[in-house]
Amino acid sequence: MRVLVTGGAGFIGSHIVDALTALGHEPVVLDAMLPTAHGTAAPPPGVTRGDVRDPVTVRRLLSGVDAVCHQAAMVGLGKDFADAPAYVSCNDLGTAVLLTAMAEEGVGRLVLAGSMVVYGEGRYDCPAHGTVRPGPRAAGDLAEGRFEPLCPSCGAELTPGLVGEDAPVDPRNVYATTKLAQEHLAAAWARTTGGRAVALRYHNVYGPRMPRDTPYAGVASLFRSALARGEAPRVFEDGGQRRDFVHVRDVAAANVAALEELGEREPGTLAAYNTGSGEPHTVGEMAAALAAAHGGPEPVVTGEFRLGDVRHITADSARLRAELGWKAEVGFAEGMAEFALSGLR
Repeated sequence: MRVLVTGGAGFIGSHIVDALTALGHEPVVLDAMLPTAHGTAAPPPGVTRGDVRDPVTVRRLLSGVDAVCHQAAMVGLGKDFADAPAYVSCNDLGTAVLLTAMAEEGVGRLVLAGSMVVYGEGRYDCPAHGTVRPGPRAAGDLAEGRFEPLCPSCGAELTPGLVGEDAPVDPRNVYATTKLAQEHLAAAWARTTGGRAVALRYHNVYGPRMPRDTPYAGVASLFRSALARGEAPRVFEDGGQRRDFVHVRDVAAANVAALEELGEREPGTLAAYNTGSGEPHTVGEMAAALAAAHGGPEPVVTGEFRLGDVRHITADSARLRAELGWKAEVGFAEGMAEFALSGLR
């Protein structure tokens, strides 16, 4: 299978390229080599440097391609709302240009890098009201150290649980909004062209080749960079935020599984799958595991917060395991120990 991998020189994309190659597939790699992800590095051998928003380049690379694995995107919360035009342009305009070129070139199979951020807050259960959807946390509560969302009906403490793909979507920041728009664009493309699409809603992906020292990097990368400088990881809030940390090799394997299964799907549809390890851990636990494996210093819990963050979001990835036969292979302790001692970009 010949597969165009957009963002294929990046953190996740490069692991997908490796996994495809190992299984005898032929990746075609496009990457804009954005400084926020790559610094001043030159494109690796075999990588076409180009922007997914350039229809000429995209159409040329689609020649003879069987499927597209779309990883190119700006990620993370960024610096402030001034990043909004760049996020919308890179993520949504880029996806629209790519899908238009796929329609013109007759390429009808797509795996899209989605994100758990489309859900907003995760699943919560109230003792009196069952499953509830708390609204955005108030800045005043966060400033006073009241980090846990409460039942919107009675104010009771809530129990966090796993989010399924059928949960309502509620993006809470610009990045999340663009990731949901990408899914909607892909679904519209599939309905219009008879294409087949899968969106893998990644949870907190970590592992070798993460970008470093950038406001667009993931929290695991920021902690790892701090440790490499001999500094303590700075943990926001009280460190109790629950996340699902999934290793990048497992995410790459999920992409390959989805690509290989696309031909069996019903035309004109998009299916979304949570892609997580199934083992929730707190941000504080992750920071402590990295620090212990690296040999210190121990994390510092700061009480600081970002309004765009949610408190708890963890995945139910049972659908992906059942329908694609995928499962996470790298455990939390093993993966964090490896990552603590690995190089970053």
